Amino acid sequence: MKKYLPIVLLLLISGCNKAKVAFNGQKDYAPNITEVQSQNIFAETKDFPNNTQLAIAIIHNGTTKFYGIKRVNDTILTIDNHDNVFEIGSISKVFTATLLADMVVNNQLGLDDNINDYLEWPLKGGVKITFKQLSNHTSGLPRLPTNLLLDSVDLENPYKDYDDLKLKQYLTQELQLSQNPGEKSEYSNLGVGLLGYVLSEIDSTSYENLLQTKILTKYNMTGTTSNRRFISNQLVKGLDAQGNETPNWDLNVLVGAGGILSSVTDLSRFALAQFNDSNQAMALTRKPTFNFQANKADMGLGWAIIRNQHGTRFMHSGGTGGYRSNIVLDVANKNGVIILSNLSAFHKNNMNIDNLGTRLMGTLKKLESIAQQ
Repeated sequence: MKKYLPIVLLLLISGCNKAKVAFNGQKDYAPNITEVQSQNIFAETKDFPNNTQLAIAIIHNGTTKFYGIKRVNDTILTIDNHDNVFEIGSISKVFTATLLADMVVNNQLGLDDNINDYLEWPLKGGVKITFKQLSNHTSGLPRLPTNLLLDSVDLENPYKDYDDLKLKQYLTQELQLSQNPGEKSEYSNLGVGLLGYVLSEIDSTSYENLLQTKILTKYNMTGTTSNRRFISNQLVKGLDAQGNETPNWDLNVLVGAGGILSSVTDLSRFALAQFNDSNQAMALTRKPTFNFQANKADMGLGWAIIRNQHGTRFMHSGGTGGYRSNIVLDVANKNGVIILSNLSAFHKNNMNIDNLGTRLMGTLKKLESIAQQ
C-alpha cells in the first residue's frame, strides 16, 4: 500500500524522540475485537508516543464494531473514542471525489468536461484539464503549487494563507505541468484542492456547504466537517513528531485535498453506504479510471484500487502535522477497516497506521475462511 498511496504531506521532520516500548494494558477488548486483532494493534502501536490515540472501526459482513486505544504512561489502554474527531487528511480526497460523482450523476457536469469551461479565468498556456484528471491524479499538476513556498510558511500550519487569489495567480501566471494531462498518475494535492474549489464555484457555495448538502446530511454524519469550530468539543489534540501537542491545519482554498475532520462512527456510515449497490455516486467513485500497474492497481475517483489474492480493495490514507489515518474497504464482502489517530504523519513510525489497516483486514479474511469450513 505504501507503494501506491504516498502520504499527502511534503515536509519531512526528523529527530523523533525514542519512545519506550509500551506495556500491553488492553482490557476488556472482547467482544469488539479478537485476541489476534488486539495483538496486531499492540504490535503496530507499542512504539508510539504517550497520549497517542487510535479510534478503530472494524466492519465485518456489514456489521460495525468500534475499538479505541490510548497510550498513557507507556501503557496501551482500551478507551471508548469512536465519536472523537480527528483530522482525516487526504481521505478528504475521497469525499471530494464523491461530490464530483454526485454532480455527474445529477447531470451538472461530465467527468470528461474541461474545468476551463467552469472557470472565469484561463489556465496559463491554454492548458486543458478535465474533472476526471483532477480526481485520479492524471492532470499533470505538481503535488503543490510553486507559489506555496514551504521555506517561508508556518510549518505548524503550512496551508493557512494559501487563498483563492494565490491559486488564481499560480494557475494563470506560473502553471507548469509535469506531463501532459491523462498520460500518467502522479499524486497532486493541488489537483484535488483545485477540484474542490471548482465544484464549489459551480454550485456558488462553500466546500463545507457542498459536503453538508450532498454527503453529510444524507448519511447522518453529524461529527464530520471541514470547519473544526463545529466539533471543537469532540476534537482530539494532534501530536507532532515528538509527541507534543501541535496546532490543527487550515487548508484554506485547498480544503478539498485534506481539510475534513471526522470520527470513525461517521466514516463507518460512509463506508456502509459504499456497500449499497444502488448508490450510483459512490459506485462511480470506485470505477477504475486509470491503470497504473497492469492487472493489480487502478485509480478510481479518489480511491486507489488494489487487486491481489485477497480480492479487490479500495484504499486511502491521510496525514497532517498532528494526525494519521487509513481506510480500506472490501466492498464485495462488506468488510472494512477505518483507523483515525493523532499520530503525526511526520512520526518515524507513521506507516504503522497503514500496516495495521492491512493486518486487521487480513484477520477478517481469516474469519471468513473459518466460517466457510
